[in-house]
Amino acid sequence: MEWWWHQQLANEGIQELIRSQDRIVSRLQLLTAGWSTDRIRQPVRNHRWQTVHPGVYATHTGPIGYDERLLAALLYAGPDAAWSHYTAAEQLGLLRPSPDRPVYVTIPDHRRVHQRPGLLIHRDVHWADRLARAVPPRRTPAQAVLDIVGITRTLDQAAAIIAEACQSGRVHPTDIATALTTRGRLRHGGSLRPILADVAAGSHSLLELRYHRDVERRHKLPTGHRQRAIDREFTDVHYTGFGLDVELDGRFHLVPHQRWRDLDRDNRATLRSETTLRYGWFDITSRPCAAAVQVLAVLRRTNPALTASPCSPGCPVR
Repeated sequence: MEWWWHQQLANEGIQELIRSQDRIVSRLQLLTAGWSTDRIRQPVRNHRWQTVHPGVYATHTGPIGYDERLLAALLYAGPDAAWSHYTAAEQLGLLRPSPDRPVYVTIPDHRRVHQRPGLLIHRDVHWADRLARAVPPRRTPAQAVLDIVGITRTLDQAAAIIAEACQSGRVHPTDIATALTTRGRLRHGGSLRPILADVAAGSHSLLELRYHRDVERRHKLPTGHRQRAIDREFTDVHYTGFGLDVELDGRFHLVPHQRWRDLDRDNRATLRSETTLRYGWFDITSRPCAAAVQVLAVLRRTNPALTASPCSPGCPVR
């Protein structure tokens, strides 16, 4: 397989290639450009360059930044290597970048590359089928999400990743569901389809997913309308015909500006003759039954005969 940088080197030369790679260069790139072994060794011996990985250099003496580590990892891992997992998701705009994370790279299953500090190398027999059309190489958005799901310890963590990635607008739950059919055995794989369905229905965060699962579904409450657009804003959950809005935000009471926005939103809901119930992370994760009781009480103002079901013998929902 041809290196992804060959054409740029041929068209623009080694200096422009180094500049475009955030001043990172590999020994192979320099040799391809016609440099001799002695010419490559000289700036390293004189400490004008520093070695990032074996055969990969930073052409300066300052700290190695995150973007430099990303390029250095690909050059070290070989021509058939691609960003994957969190690294691919960040580069695709699915997740917020975090320089504290290691660099994730996936290579074909038949290859072997030694691990390096700050670099996690995975192998995949279906490597070529899961690449996006991008340079430098990286996984497709859906495959990057599933890469991360496969290394998360809990289903909640997997759900949070799916919700954040889909909220970026750069991947759709149906794309992830389609990619899931190509995965075979995958950690949490059997539990992902209901989560994907909930995200497709409008749940934008792990807290919204937990509310839908632990408050609505487990107590057989009506399913609210997700992300209703009104007054140039979005309501997390709106119960059409019941005059009830549910807002889900675990941070509302900690940030003064956000608190004012929440109060203003609640006031405007009152002016529309709507009731607002607001819950944070602790409310939904630690006492979902109590939240269900409150939601049911408001819904029964409109429909006194509305039924619900307790989720356990000790559940207060009646």
